[in-house]
Amino acid sequence: MNRYQYTTLSNDVDRKHRKLSSNIYPKITNDDSDIFVITTFGDRLDLLADKYYGDVTLWWVLAQANHIGKGSLNIKPGTNLRIPQNLEMVFSDLEKMNRTR
Repeated sequence: MNRYQYTTLSNDVDRKHRKLSSNIYPKITNDDSDIFVITTFGDRLDLLADKYYGDVTLWWVLAQANHIGKGSLNIKPGTNLRIPQNLEMVFSDLEKMNRTR
């Protein structure tokens, strides 16, 4: 799933430029199927998304599930990180939150 599929481009007539809307990301609740890992030196959200999901673009799922703010894909070594496994629910919630905007 492409997280940008709900992003819209609009023209700001007053400022004479285009702008992108922001996505609303769902709260990812704990599930019995979640995996927990302790990060090591060199771990990054995109690399872990590739390892566990086979898709580097799903780094945002890990960031959202672990309340990691914007700004960096790097993770401090020794961080206890939750890897959600129920991606169908995450994608369904993402769609519900963004399709009606």
